[in-house]
Amino acid sequence: MGKGIKLPNHIAIIMDGNGRWARRKGFLRIKGHEEGVKSVREITTECAKMHIEQLTLYAFSNENWKRSQVEVGFLMKMLKKYLIEERKTIEENNIILKTIGRIEALPEDVQEELTISIKESQGNTGMILCLALNYGGRTEIVDAARRLVEDTERGTITHQAVNEVLFKSYLYTSEMSDPDLLIRTGGEMRVSNFLLWEISYAELWFTPVYWPEFRKKQLEEALKGYAKRERRFGGLIT
Repeated sequence: MGKGIKLPNHIAIIMDGNGRWARRKGFLRIKGHEEGVKSVREITTECAKMHIEQLTLYAFSNENWKRSQVEVGFLMKMLKKYLIEERKTIEENNIILKTIGRIEALPEDVQEELTISIKESQGNTGMILCLALNYGGRTEIVDAARRLVEDTERGTITHQAVNEVLFKSYLYTSEMSDPDLLIRTGGEMRVSNFLLWEISYAELWFTPVYWPEFRKKQLEEALKGYAKRERRFGGLIT
């Protein structure tokens, strides 16, 4: 990357195309997921080196449970393995690990490893790596609305106090900045129920490259494209 290039503070990625990459290569779908982990490692490391403040990865949606039991079981085992094996990468790159989603529905052994990894990274001071697990944008908004209603009924807040700032404080991402750049790999051009509230003003970057082939070169292309855009947030450039 060239010096002085404008970088996003927060990058969010929909990591799509693992299965299609595997089929194209004549492999089983699980091979695509295994290769996808290598992309996660490289992109995470590169973002940390570039001092990106936060990287949020759509790792497992709450709709992914609809896949076959074999594939879901493999994904959970792979997630557990990733959490254990990547602790060294997280520590070496001074990364803080966080997560969003309905984590309580994940297998207990995965939850345990996730808790360990998060706790071990708490003392780090670098980039935040946020894994969206059992996550859905609509579910996040519904969960926030439910908690808000509960607080209203308890009298903790009044309905007159409800505004966008207050509502955001009830989201999973309440302590995080909104993404500046949303990247989706795999050729699809939709946001697929990911960070629906948070990406209101994010720049969108779609690429036909499947996630297992999305590496440093493709990341830099997305960042160069982002740097050329003018972000007006509904206003005008003066």
